[in-house]
Amino acid sequence: MNLLSTLLGNLNYGTILLLMLLESTVIPVPSELVVAPAAYHAASGQLNVLLVVLFATIGADIGASINYFVALYVGRPVIYKFANSRWGKMCLLNQEKVEKSERYFDNHGIVATLTGRLIPGIRHLISLPAGLARMNYWKFLLYTTIGAGAWHAILASLGWYLHAIVPEDQLESTITQYNHYIVGAILAIVVLAVVWIFIRKKIKKNSKS
Repeated sequence: MNLLSTLLGNLNYGTILLLMLLESTVIPVPSELVVAPAAYHAASGQLNVLLVVLFATIGADIGASINYFVALYVGRPVIYKFANSRWGKMCLLNQEKVEKSERYFDNHGIVATLTGRLIPGIRHLISLPAGLARMNYWKFLLYTTIGAGAWHAILASLGWYLHAIVPEDQLESTITQYNHYIVGAILAIVVLAVVWIFIRKKIKKNSKS
């Protein structure tokens, strides 16, 4: 926990990548308290906001790929065993959360790797069912990049906006207060993505008939 606090207090492109890598595996790192503060500092010229989003997304891709390949090669029983272990509980993980991510993947198909990246509680685990289902890796990586990039862009926009109105010592509490706006933006994006995918499938089906 001290190490995490140190990393959060010294945000640069390397620590952003590392923290988002951890967040995309099973380590409970709050991305809201990484990307938004990094963008806050970018607004004052300490970092570049586009690079903040880029390195956060690269980190998420690496972490998600680790989950994907672990699930692909070790299988469901081992993942469940870890989720129910003491180490799993230390990572705020349990079998119910893993099963929830699997149900989401089953209900939404491969696009779940895109939309799932935007949903709290699902975001860091959605790579596991993708690996278990042996989804094509490059398609998985593409959808993960789009979803993670969109999520980080939302957080970066929030951090940039807050720089003009909030002192730095109030940043963390203000980000927490804005959570409902973040959730609203996420839901709107997920709905639009699902609608777009549905329309695209409908057009493709009609063109074949």
